[in-house]
Amino acid sequence: CVEDGAGKVVEVPADMRARDVCQFLVYKSHCLDDNSWSLVEHHPLLGLERCLEDHELVVQVQASMTSDSKFLFRKNYDKYEFFRNPLNFFPEQMVAWCQESNGSIPHSQLLQNFLNSSSCPEVQGFLYLKTSGRKSWKRLSMFLRRSGLYYSTKGSSKEPRHLQLLSDLEDSSVFTVTTGRKLHNAPTDYKFCIKPSKVRSECKELRMLCAEDEQSRTCWMTAFRLLKYGILLDQNYKSPQQRKSPVSHFTTPVRSVSENSLVAMDFSGRTGRVIENPLEAVSAAVEEGQKWRKRGQRMKALGSPSPLQPSSLSSVIHRTQLWFHGRIRREESHKMIMQQGQVDGLFLLRDCQSNPKAFVLTLCHHQKIRHFQIIPCEEEGQMSFSLDDGSTKFTDLIHLVEFYQLNRGVLPCKLKHPCTAVAL
Repeated sequence: CVEDGAGKVVEVPADMRARDVCQFLVYKSHCLDDNSWSLVEHHPLLGLERCLEDHELVVQVQASMTSDSKFLFRKNYDKYEFFRNPLNFFPEQMVAWCQESNGSIPHSQLLQNFLNSSSCPEVQGFLYLKTSGRKSWKRLSMFLRRSGLYYSTKGSSKEPRHLQLLSDLEDSSVFTVTTGRKLHNAPTDYKFCIKPSKVRSECKELRMLCAEDEQSRTCWMTAFRLLKYGILLDQNYKSPQQRKSPVSHFTTPVRSVSENSLVAMDFSGRTGRVIENPLEAVSAAVEEGQKWRKRGQRMKALGSPSPLQPSSLSSVIHRTQLWFHGRIRREESHKMIMQQGQVDGLFLLRDCQSNPKAFVLTLCHHQKIRHFQIIPCEEEGQMSFSLDDGSTKFTDLIHLVEFYQLNRGVLPCKLKHPCTAVAL
């Protein structure tokens, strides 16, 4: 099991599921188990990877992998995001109901139709299909049903005589393509692949597909999972703690890291109280920042003997945080965000490439990745950091992140999920 270059050998019993292995690695790596960890099946030579479903038996998956393939241990925040926001994953124009429904099923019920094996939802739209043995792509009208993925040999016709089966769902899995667009001469960046489970390295058996945008790719891949596994995904989502634990002598703490777990507090009285007024919360945050500045100035004036002065500490303390990734490039930050799930509020901080003294906040919102520069400001000999041209200042980046976890401010959404790289 490998993540970020580090490796660990794990002995896995035949009945151990992916979720059990994740719990074991969470415990051994001293991570917080927030039910967003995943095992990733990674094929470097094929340039493919996918997150294992929680219920999958790891030994069975490993049996279909080659010697160069490996498992990665990684965060995946959007593993079950479609349960929380189903309408964002299934554009109405891409979902068609069976003729028996006659359009009477409300769109809000589409998730239950995917989970219920007796109903027959269908995802439709155009996809590019790579021609076998060539680098050319053909744009086809396709239909995803429980029986498999079909393409029409005559325009957008759904007549049975015009539908050709491209791949079934039972013995196949859907993968993200990790190799670059130029390698496959792909028409867009939104590639994915359907790989038969029994095929190890035969590229001619792979069905390379390309969507026109990120939303449609997400729809196709999510629908593939739902139609293949159905109610099992719902059980994985609702009862993560009811499955058999790999070790019975410990209990892994489970805590939500959503925005609801972070609240502004006032400790000025005898007992603390929650600050519910947003304006009061902002003013309390600014006041706290001023107190830290004054404390730092007093310690500097007294000549603290500590080798780490407050001013120098504020400039390096962020390097201890899991969301800080140092001198990585913009492209690498994009890759990390996409690997861990393009959900609203997924973020990381990194050094700015163009300004050595500045930093960059990389944030995902509405499946788009945006970058915000954090500028250092010096005032009366004290260094502070600002995301909004000095309107709101913070003594260090930890305070800045904590503030924007509570307040959206100039950002499109609050900071919710730290993008982390875990060393085993």
